[in-house]
Amino acid sequence: MITFKDYKCEVQIEKYQFGNKVIRLVDAEDGMPVATATTNIKGLLPDEIAIKDYSENEGMYETLLNAGVIAPMHREIKEGWLTIPVCKLIDEYKI
Repeated sequence: MITFKDYKCEVQIEKYQFGNKVIRLVDAEDGMPVATATTNIKGLLPDEIAIKDYSENEGMYETLLNAGVIAPMHREIKEGWLTIPVCKLIDEYKI
């Protein structure tokens, strides 16, 4: 369980329609969605995830890193005016 913006959350790892991994945070008490922690962008390798650390998800990268869900960022992808951190999942979260 991790805390994001005062919500106690469970981590769910799934896949987007075309194969990239998606991290979803759901409320630990009622299972309601809290946040989608990733963004589905082109150019990711099969073992990479792109963290949505902007807008309503500001602070997501640090939250996931400190909770041991992701490894430290190993590269960045530029998308317009955004710089998106690219990471790998920690082994226990891999699917």
